[in-house]
Amino acid sequence: MRRLLPILLLTAVLPVSAGAADPVAVSVLVPITGFLALEGTAQRNGAVLALDNPPAGVTVTYQIADTATSPEVAVTALQRALEREKPVAIAAPIFGTQMLAMAPIANRAGVPLITVSGTAKLTELGHDVVFRFFPTDAVVKVAQARYAVQELKLSKPAILYQTTSYGQSGHEHLVRALGELGVKPVLEEAIDPGIKDLVPALERARAAGADSLLLQLHSGPTALTVRQAHGIGLGLPIVAGSAMHQPTTAALVEAAQLKGVCAETASSPMSDPRPDVATFADAYRKRFNAEPDAFALGQYDGMRMVLAAVADGARTPQAVKAWLASYRHDGLAMSYVSDGTGNMAHDAVIVCYDGSGRGPIIMKRYDAVDGVK
Repeated sequence: MRRLLPILLLTAVLPVSAGAADPVAVSVLVPITGFLALEGTAQRNGAVLALDNPPAGVTVTYQIADTATSPEVAVTALQRALEREKPVAIAAPIFGTQMLAMAPIANRAGVPLITVSGTAKLTELGHDVVFRFFPTDAVVKVAQARYAVQELKLSKPAILYQTTSYGQSGHEHLVRALGELGVKPVLEEAIDPGIKDLVPALERARAAGADSLLLQLHSGPTALTVRQAHGIGLGLPIVAGSAMHQPTTAALVEAAQLKGVCAETASSPMSDPRPDVATFADAYRKRFNAEPDAFALGQYDGMRMVLAAVADGARTPQAVKAWLASYRHDGLAMSYVSDGTGNMAHDAVIVCYDGSGRGPIIMKRYDAVDGVK
């Protein structure tokens, strides 16, 4: 384990004060390097923007550690944070594989994990410390399937999904959602994150008679798939997973190659005209010189809910956990409330690109998909 420690990148403790109360600590443990660097950086930025602007009467310190994409590194970062920082809550990785390794440890310590991971299994294992501020695959995959079948009238999709827990979870829920709509995929193919040539898989989709591609891939592989599908003239509409909505993903693809590409997500801050969201987006751009995405906004909302709990007097991990499980919080992306297992987000949106630029358009909203309002 000791040889993994140098991978961790810890910042100095950053105190932020809005009053005279004793400070509470929060840890930010997210993947900033590796194949989830784009998603993890958005997570970190959202958390930092929230923690740097606490409500009146709240003083918070935080440290950041890079969990890369290794469960062992994530576990080491968690153990160090629990021992040294004594956090009341942890901004935890988007990577489901890391979350599955961290959850039992956090559960024993009683420290809430605030995440935007979509891996459905996280809240099915009985760990009452996991709080998910991004809609689970049981929500976003329903939106993805419904949009493809009911709005685009597609009936012969090919599914390409990652071999990671994220990919497997999304694949399972997507196939189930399609089945409930009477649609069976003509191809289901698992893709390792390290594969750079997607053309063979795309050609298999063509040979299977697919009328569309449904993707459950991480950011880099999503962009690669879109580029290579365009390069071979596949000509099929693509309805992708949430990685596609990220401005950093779209930046890896030429605008013209994005025509006909849609994606499910929790929100699209750069496309949302609501004043509060626009204010957040402006602040994010000024601070990080980048466009915000749903992962950044979800993590921001999650940390703002933690800070609301602290402002209401919850100053221990157990008190914060109880507060998160009991209260509703009106965030920027949506209203958050636990379904009893830590799923806080219950709405989804579909965004699409028209080929004229890299900014998506919000095409359809799906509210309370899982019945929780």
